[in-house]
Amino acid sequence: DDPQGLIALMNRLLTPLTNAIMSRKGTIDKYIGDAVMAFWNAPLDDPTHERNACDAALDMLEALEALNRQRELESQTENAAFFPIRIGIGLNTGSCVVGNMGSDLHFDYSVMGDSVNVASRLEGLSKMYGIPVIAGSRTALAAKDQFAIIELDFITVKGKTEPEAIYAVMGREDLAASVRFQELRNLNIEMLAFYRDREWDG
Repeated sequence: DDPQGLIALMNRLLTPLTNAIMSRKGTIDKYIGDAVMAFWNAPLDDPTHERNACDAALDMLEALEALNRQRELESQTENAAFFPIRIGIGLNTGSCVVGNMGSDLHFDYSVMGDSVNVASRLEGLSKMYGIPVIAGSRTALAAKDQFAIIELDFITVKGKTEPEAIYAVMGREDLAASVRFQELRNLNIEMLAFYRDREWDG
């Protein structure tokens, strides 16, 4: 019932998310409704683009947490209902076509390709798995030494014929080094082994 209020809220959300991406050397491709599409390693080469993308994703979650805290305080002051905003992020690494695309009258510097489509599919899976950041295997492999990453599943995403492992990016090196995360990772490995052997009781 309040279009201007919705636009203002979207701008409050998209501004810190955009800042998180750009501060980690990301390039904003486009805004699609309430979504942000971004890529790394173009137009300038970035040898640590997987790490920067993972850092940007975690920065976005931290920015969103701060925004939700602020909105909750505002709703208490205004005696209004509070509904937290949640986001899902898909990260994937692969070859893409990058350049100015469009028409003679209007074009955008954009990216397209199979790897881009997979990233979009991973973002869509975040809600089903209840995990805010899901990465493809190449991203996870490149970033595994700097982040707390666990395997989620082995799936075939829509539009692909070969299955691929997907991973949850849960935090940075401090979390990865914690005893609690090490225990979780070991339990997760055990759980996946039971799951794949159809040992449901286990």
